[in-house]
Amino acid sequence: MKSAYEVLKERGFVEQITDEALITELFAKGPVTCYIGFDPTATSLHIGSLVPIMALAHMQKNGNQPIALVGGGTGLIGDPSGKTEMRQVLTREQIDYNAQCLGKQLSQYLDFSEGRALLLNNADWLTKINYIEFLRDIGRHFSVNKMLAAESYKIRLEKGLNFIEFNYMLLQGYDFLYLFQHYGCALQMGGNDQWGNIVAGIDLVRRVEGKQAYGITFPLITTSLGTKMGKTEKGTVWLDGRLTSPHEYYQYWINSTDDDVERFMALFTFLPIEEVREVSTLNDADRNKAKAVLAFEATKVTHGEEAAVGAWRAASAAFGTKPVEASLFPSSTIPRRKAEADVSAIPAVEKRREDFQDGIAAFELFHEVGLCKSRGEARRNLEQGGGYVNGEPIKTFDEKIGLCHITSDGEILLRKGKKTYFRIVVR
Repeated sequence: MKSAYEVLKERGFVEQITDEALITELFAKGPVTCYIGFDPTATSLHIGSLVPIMALAHMQKNGNQPIALVGGGTGLIGDPSGKTEMRQVLTREQIDYNAQCLGKQLSQYLDFSEGRALLLNNADWLTKINYIEFLRDIGRHFSVNKMLAAESYKIRLEKGLNFIEFNYMLLQGYDFLYLFQHYGCALQMGGNDQWGNIVAGIDLVRRVEGKQAYGITFPLITTSLGTKMGKTEKGTVWLDGRLTSPHEYYQYWINSTDDDVERFMALFTFLPIEEVREVSTLNDADRNKAKAVLAFEATKVTHGEEAAVGAWRAASAAFGTKPVEASLFPSSTIPRRKAEADVSAIPAVEKRREDFQDGIAAFELFHEVGLCKSRGEARRNLEQGGGYVNGEPIKTFDEKIGLCHITSDGEILLRKGKKTYFRIVVR
């Protein structure tokens, strides 16, 4: 049976490790307790946080104990890693509320019952630190020269690094020591920009406890086009269904490029790696079906099976996609039949019938419902033939959308480009 480390490695999660031989030995000894920190800078995590979340989920599925550490204490300072400017300072009340929200969100991916996984908040110990004692007991183990050599600090030194942020490495290192002492946690994982902080924590454990700790970092995930994960023209793709609907979330994944499907399926679904590897052998038609499986399985992980089925039905009905044969990705629970005509999951807004009495210029309507960020963008899009109403091309940017466009279902279906739909429910 594969160890969790082998699973993470073959699925593309591993970028750097402290010592592969020692980590392999660690996993061979039995269940491993590991942790990853999450900053409570917002009420929701976004797609950029999915790699560490999925890594913890794989650890749990393979019999280990993951710790999801919400940074209610470190969030009061702000991590300078990967940032060119100081983070916005949030109030204690904001951070506490965000931390509660993240705790609920993480429970969608991890089972926190009966100690199978632990949800902790470092505010529970960091906010109780005596500063003088901390300097004497912890600060003396840190070399300023080594800290300044860390990549996270070197980037910030060019624009200015304040003393508050300079303390962040000490606090994260202390987190690792605290979790090692109180929970037997010997492994910290995180993004590649956390390498310096992780190594500092390992060194602190060695100096204080005289024992070995370990670290693994994940690669920065970008699309094959070089763009950052989770960024669209509409903005950030959130894991909270109230901020990014399951339908929009599904659409994000189904719009993946051919070159990204196999890699994203390995990272962001729980499909067996043997089935994932088959993506490279598929023809173009089946590659499109693989995108539907990726979108369905990724949506299921974050929003649950019912929401994933709803998003699949809406997308299948709107785009007329063919069902996925059972021979393709047999472990997927994606529906295997043709979808019924149900577009209820497509984003919608209600408008009054009288609003369409004199008609609304298409470019104004596209901007009003949010399909385009501005009237200028809507006009350019429509002039280039990128707009549709009820499946029919909009011929001019100022074509009137009126009562004649209201279907027997009392709706108007707008489309931007090939894949972005919006419904107007007329009352």
